[in-house]
Amino acid sequence: MHWQTLASALFPQGHSIAEQDQFLSGTAQADGQTVAVIGTTEHAPIGIEIALAQARAVLATVREHPGRPIVMLVDTQGQRLRHRDEMLGINSYMAHLGKCVDLARRRGHKIVALVYDQALSGGFITSGLMADSCHALPAATIRVMGLPAMARITKVPEEVLTELARSNPVFAPGPENYLRMGGLQSIWDGDAAALAGHLAAALRQPAAGDMRAALGYERGGRKLAHTVIQAILGGHDAPVPAA
Repeated sequence: MHWQTLASALFPQGHSIAEQDQFLSGTAQADGQTVAVIGTTEHAPIGIEIALAQARAVLATVREHPGRPIVMLVDTQGQRLRHRDEMLGINSYMAHLGKCVDLARRRGHKIVALVYDQALSGGFITSGLMADSCHALPAATIRVMGLPAMARITKVPEEVLTELARSNPVFAPGPENYLRMGGLQSIWDGDAAALAGHLAAALRQPAAGDMRAALGYERGGRKLAHTVIQAILGGHDAPVPAA
């Protein structure tokens, strides 16, 4: 879905979102209030320029509009794989963006992310996965690493990983698998007219901290993370099932 079509559906009360070099920013009316909108489009690779632009927009919202909700629209192919960006320390720029999002949350800004097209790798981690809640459209493409790349890195044959992906969502791409793992709060299905209602409901939802491990446990997609966390928080005597 093109970002302008998405914005018209999400914000029927109006918006002033602008695009510049695959970076989206502006404001919109949602559920009777003004929200800040920050995002990317056209499968944007996150280089140092977009990382800084997003961080600058987050900090400007914190500074100039205390408590204003932030809606993050995610469409990225991940971090930009260029020698220049690596030499300039793209990892630090992306970490800076993540810290800015966390600062906004700590200052009372409700942060809702929507993967409307593609979400890969570090570009997803420092945007959608840093939000209070992350949601996706049914046709979105989500993965941290493709199976061919995973096979090269782990030295596990691709056919083995493909077989594992049939039953284990950790190895499999797609919004349904990320929903099972708790990485997504929900999938926003329905027609375009329903999107504004989904967003309004997400903005009204009280922030409850990081519930991804608990959701993954409840949904059967991550069976050990929540148990291990509870064992650590509860003391060494808490039972931890064998992997």
